[in-house]
This record gives sequence, C-alpha cells and structure tokens, in this order.
Amino acid sequence: MSAITAARSGASVAVLEHTPVSGKKLLSTGNGRCNFTNAMQSRDCYRGNSPDFVMASLTVFSEKDARHFFEEIGVYAVSKNGYFYPRSGQASAIRDALVAETKRRNIRFFHKTKVTGICKKSEKYFQIQTEDGMVCAKSCILATGGSAAPKTGSDGSGYALARSLGHTVKKPLPALVPLISAEPWLSEAAGVRAQARIRLQIDGKEAASDTGELQFTKEGISGIPTFQVSRFASIALDEGRNVTAQIDFLPEFSGEQLTQILFRQAAGFMRERGYTNRSEEKNTDASSVKKEYKSEHANLCCGKTWQQILGGLVNQKIAQIILRDLKPANLPVAELPEKTFRKQLDTIVRRLKDTSVRITATGTFSQAQVTCGGVLLKEVGADMQSKLVPGLYFAGEILDVDGICGGYNLQWAWTSGYLAGSNAGKI
Repeated sequence: MSAITAARSGASVAVLEHTPVSGKKLLSTGNGRCNFTNAMQSRDCYRGNSPDFVMASLTVFSEKDARHFFEEIGVYAVSKNGYFYPRSGQASAIRDALVAETKRRNIRFFHKTKVTGICKKSEKYFQIQTEDGMVCAKSCILATGGSAAPKTGSDGSGYALARSLGHTVKKPLPALVPLISAEPWLSEAAGVRAQARIRLQIDGKEAASDTGELQFTKEGISGIPTFQVSRFASIALDEGRNVTAQIDFLPEFSGEQLTQILFRQAAGFMRERGYTNRSEEKNTDASSVKKEYKSEHANLCCGKTWQQILGGLVNQKIAQIILRDLKPANLPVAELPEKTFRKQLDTIVRRLKDTSVRITATGTFSQAQVTCGGVLLKEVGADMQSKLVPGLYFAGEILDVDGICGGYNLQWAWTSGYLAGSNAGKI
C-alpha cells in the first residue's frame, strides 16, 4: 500500500524486501480468506496508547476507501456480518492484486535484500545500507511489520532500525495469542470448543472481557475471545503481575436464572420430597407448587444425575470438570439429602458462572497474530512522518497500534500505508 500510493503520488519507488516473496503474511490472514476490513470502526477496536490517533487517520483513509481501493485493483468484497472478505474467499486474491498493481506502477522490488542500517546523510537524502550495497532515497518508509509470525518475515528487525534513527520503541509483546495455564483440569478439556465469556483479571481487577467460542488445549485456552484479551495479559505478565481468566460457561444466564433452571430440572423428584427453591418461595404458594411439579413434564427428569442434567447445557467434558470432587458421585439427584443437594447446586452454579484459570504465560510470537508495542505514536505525525527525522515515515505493525480480531490490523496497514506512501511520495 505504501509503495503503490507513493508511486501514484509521482515518486520513483523501490521496495527492499528481505524475504524471497512479497506479502507472505497476508496469505495466512482470516484462516486463508483474508478478512481485510470491517464496517464497524471505533476507538475500542484499536489498542495502544493512542486510539484517537488511529481514528483521526481513518477519517483520511477509511474502511470504505479500502474497499474502493481494492475494487479498483480488481478485488471485489463480500460482507459477512460487517466483516469484509475477497469475493473469491482466498487471501491470495488480496496479495496477488497488490503485487500486480506494483508491477503496473513500475515499482522495483529487491527480494532477499536485508537492510542493515539507515542514516540521513543530509537534508536531501537517506543512505540505506543493505548486505548487497547502498541505496539512496529522498524519503524512506519503514513498513517492516512487528515480531508476530516470524516465519512470514516479521522478525522485529525494523525496531532496531527505528531505534538507530532515534525513535523510542515500546517493548514488543505477543497479542492475539493463546493464554497458557498449568490448571490440571485443562488436559481433560483439551479439544473442547465452548460458547463462553472470558473476563481477564489483573491483580484482582477486570481488565478486559469478551464472549464467543473458547477453545481448550492441554496448555491453556485459545479462540477469538481469548485473543481479544490477550494483549492485556502479555503486558501484565511482562510486568510481573498476577493474571487470571474467569470463565462463564453460560453467559446468557444470570446466576439466579441458572439456579432456577437447574432446580427445575431436578424439581420432578425434589418437590415430591418436599424440597423448595427458596428463590420461588416468596411468589408461589405451596398448593400451586405441588400442582405444578406433579405434572408429567416435571417428572421427566426423575432419576437423573447432575452429569445428565448438565449435559443439556454444556459439553460433557466441561460437565465432568464442573462436577469434579462433588460427592457422592454419580448418585441420582433424587437420592441426595436436601442439605447436600443445595450445597452442590450452589457449587455447580458458581463453577459454571465463574471458573478461575490462573494464567502463567502467553503463547510465543510464532503463535501470535499481531504485536502489541512498537514505535511510539507521539513521535510520529498525522502524515505518518517521523517528528525526529524529516523524510522518514512509518506504516503498519511497526507502530504502537494493535487491533482486535476482525480485519482491524489490516485496515490499520491500509490506512497507515496510504498516509505514509502518499506523503512520502511528494518529497
């Protein structure tokens, strides 16, 4: 994007690319389908210290501008709940269209070219040292990516170049990444996918939350909701703080509603033994209760265990974990003493609504989709030009901006790339 917009501004453009091919990281985005932008754009979608900086940039090159740009170069979009993908369903469509446009604009690519140093020799030009020789340019754009997914070329090398030019780099950490835990029950849940809510707590205070499909592994928890809160865990763990993930397996129900649901499932036989749900006692007289729970429907659950009752609400493996250490095990609920029944009911509801997972680490950069941290935005102007080195520009993940899942990191790449290229190309 930077190269294309610089060329459109009239500049002669060369791209120094240290990998054998261009745009490799694009091919893995959106599970190979490339969710390249999103109709919903708000400051909450972008993290870092300056989300307002991002929102101001989006007024210049928005998600609508991104869709129009790609349509111009031959990629038509299809929307799924506001998430935009290439109509072909292939990430390669985005990469190939960009490469084709660079060729059409006579942009020169130097692949397998590693940059080892950059210096500003005078007011007029930069000297860019590579392993193969020297390149001179009137302006220079650092669009090197961050440290996430290093196999695709994002090896963090751009940070060293930025520092050498006087810029401050906030420590890069993995984001949109799984969370690691040593909880013993996780091995039992490995492979389970569950609709749930995750609340990330740092030193006992909630820092972030999200709802969706969690994925459990032997090492910890994954899935989009986990990714959405992971950058806060990365920073807190790096600072030596205490991090836990509180999991609500049934976020659509309050604790009171869930208590009612479980009680009703047990009610066919519990009522006949004279048990009552205390939360119903205020509004229901004894005669109506007796009539209600003698119905055919109420007796359908007779003889069920807690495992069988929970089987209609959560995955069986999750049910087993929730019921761990409850005794007597596998006894029909009808045979439980009332005191035991009520104690178990309270424990089950608490665990379903608030299971705590102590987080000990995050996944590595090789498992991360994006980097949090990078070149501080306070050192960069609205045109993406360095405030310290005139003619030096930044674009994309090298900056201290990381978006949530949903096409936001790519939108930041398009927006910052457009601004850097269109302004650098005028010098």
